[in-house]
Amino acid sequence: MAGHSKWANIQHRKKAQDAKRGKLFTRLIREIVVAARAGGSDLDSNPSLRTAVDKAKSQSVPKDAIDRAVKRGAGELDGSDYEEIRYEGYGPAGIAFIVDCLSDNRNRTVAEVRHAFSKAGGNLGQSGSVSYLFTSVGVLLYSPEQDEDTIMEAALEAGAEDIIVAEDASIEVLTAAEDYVAVKQAMTDVGLEPEESDLTMRASINTEVDLEDAQKILCLVDLLESSDDVQEVYYNADIPEEAFEQEV
Repeated sequence: MAGHSKWANIQHRKKAQDAKRGKLFTRLIREIVVAARAGGSDLDSNPSLRTAVDKAKSQSVPKDAIDRAVKRGAGELDGSDYEEIRYEGYGPAGIAFIVDCLSDNRNRTVAEVRHAFSKAGGNLGQSGSVSYLFTSVGVLLYSPEQDEDTIMEAALEAGAEDIIVAEDASIEVLTAAEDYVAVKQAMTDVGLEPEESDLTMRASINTEVDLEDAQKILCLVDLLESSDDVQEVYYNADIPEEAFEQEV
């Protein structure tokens, strides 16, 4: 189906900011540690770990750092014990936010997240207050140069749920969260490796905002991402392109 998507813009902006802050490697390593702790060190039997390792490799995290993170998570090496924490709340213009964290100090993390919401004019909510608006999905992104029919045929054969063609002609393949690894592997096996891919949270309905509110929303995203404990920030605002251009 045809449609409009900001996923590529959001990913580009987040990666640019992560690189500037020197946070990206730390974030990816934490994901590997937690995934290995939860499901063991075998990539074939632990899809979450495989996804985390693939993300780290795509961002050029050194192999020895990845190996150490896997061993630390599996209990073979000593290290910090991180826990997964999800916060929910409302930002400027009533936009719903989900903030996923990995933390070794829950009190520090909630204080930082609450401060960010408060400073940006939002408020931290109760668990479940906005999560019902979001669904976990796998996203595989292909450049405008890729052939739409070829990708659509291969994606449907691989078990994808939907294909979206954005205004810039880039193509998104959407999968159920539990099918993400299998679909990505199937696409790669037929020579259609995505430009970007990830498990993410998508809102069932996005709210359009004007440039002023968009800048306030992106300010809150910046404040949240300035915390080392914050892994991902999701929200249901449809941000104007010019707001991203001003941010990067």
